[in-house]
Amino acid sequence: MSTRPSSSVRPSQKLLLFRLHGKRLFAIGTLKVREITPFSRLNRLPGSHPAVIGTTTFRGSAVPVIDMAAAVGSRPLSEDEKQQGSIIVTDVQRQEIGFLVRSVDRIIEIDWKNVKAPPAALGERAFVTGLIDLDDDLIQLLDVELLLAMVYPDAVDPASASLTERDSEILKAKRILLVDDSLVARKQLSDALDSQAIPYQVTTNGTEALDILMTQSKVGQPIDILVSDIEMPGLDGYELAFTVRDNATVTQPYIILHTSLNSEMSVSYAKQVGANEALTKFDARELLAAMLRG
Repeated sequence: MSTRPSSSVRPSQKLLLFRLHGKRLFAIGTLKVREITPFSRLNRLPGSHPAVIGTTTFRGSAVPVIDMAAAVGSRPLSEDEKQQGSIIVTDVQRQEIGFLVRSVDRIIEIDWKNVKAPPAALGERAFVTGLIDLDDDLIQLLDVELLLAMVYPDAVDPASASLTERDSEILKAKRILLVDDSLVARKQLSDALDSQAIPYQVTTNGTEALDILMTQSKVGQPIDILVSDIEMPGLDGYELAFTVRDNATVTQPYIILHTSLNSEMSVSYAKQVGANEALTKFDARELLAAMLRG
């Protein structure tokens, strides 16, 4: 394919705002949201994580429902709060999961450049992947992947894929850069490569990734394969791919964009901005196979 990116208009980035307790607003991307429904009676799940309060039926399938307040370490919603709450049915990492919240506020449209990375002081388990200053209100963008990993720690086995000796040697000879703002996603990506003893570099944001790509090109050791998340604060995956393809000083890598969204629009737009491939994260086998095509 041509590496020249398309100049078409990028899709809008929209966030769903909601509350868990009090007035503080939280957010998740609307592309993760399948439906919002009023709270209804749930079927209990014996032996499940304490934050999993039961299952609901969504389009004929049983969907587990998580009390999001409890999952992020706050007090669980009271019975009265549950009755007045809403269930946000999401599609994340190829799983349908319902999140019970106290109330849904509204949908906003944002530019990822205006989403700030959270301060390191929040710690690795703060479940916050970005901060948005909106009308003097600081909105916390939740790291849904981290939340799910805490509730379902055994749901993903990044080391489940294996390579032939020949394929392993091919990837060991490549310079690989991983980019993701989510702690869990970075660990999943890293574990998949660590399990095969494949070296790589890793960073948490698109700006640092672009610096690495430019520096490596200048010293004659260019990155061969770039694996980047799409939804990131600051320079997101779309813009990173577009900028790399439009920069004549960067030795062009094979670009794989990945997302937690099962969205045809996300995949289509990834190709338009110059990515070679777009994957729905996370499947270790698919990731390694894509890298071998690079």
